[in-house]
Amino acid sequence: MNIQQIRVLIVDDQRLMREGLRIILEDADDIEVIGEAENGMLAIQLAQEKEPDVIMDIRMPVCDGIEATERIRKQASSSRPRILLLTTFDTPEMVIEGMRAGAAGYLLKDCSAEEVSGAIRTVARGQILLQAASAAQLLAGLAAPVAPPPPTPAAQLESSGLTARELDVVKLIVKGHNNTEIASALSVSDSTIKTHINHIFAKLGARDRAQLVVLAHQLGIA
Repeated sequence: MNIQQIRVLIVDDQRLMREGLRIILEDADDIEVIGEAENGMLAIQLAQEKEPDVIMDIRMPVCDGIEATERIRKQASSSRPRILLLTTFDTPEMVIEGMRAGAAGYLLKDCSAEEVSGAIRTVARGQILLQAASAAQLLAGLAAPVAPPPPTPAAQLESSGLTARELDVVKLIVKGHNNTEIASALSVSDSTIKTHINHIFAKLGARDRAQLVVLAHQLGIA
């Protein structure tokens, strides 16, 4: 009975790693190594020409494995090439980036020879493969809270709690007026202006007038 061959392109910038993978895979009756590439750009070219399944490193010169995976999948006219990322990096961000780029599997380089061959067969069948550690990292990354967007200047100003009179004081400070001039313009005493300024510093977290002017511009107070 003829065994349908899984045609594999090995992509890794380390020659020793490529040769080691070739030795492992050539022992399998159903896997044929049809080429090697030492960077992502060459992998993109060979993947388009040969349409193999690809075992891909992530950190490489010229074009890394994440970018190469995304470009290979975008130019593909079918479900192939299917890409297995083989790497030392298992952070949640890296796992998520790899899967979003279109990888069908994510395997760490501390795996056994049998695990590599088995992983290639799994992705070649059209299945998704994640090692337990990588799956845990993926779930951790997806479960991590998304940082809220920074508040807009208008929202910051509203949340500061400045009163209308305090805003008037800030605007006059921005224009360069001293306390006496501000008191005269607002028809209040100097001591009242000092009280307003102390409240403004506390609400905006300003240390002095110079920082207050900077904050005022950032908040759109002019």
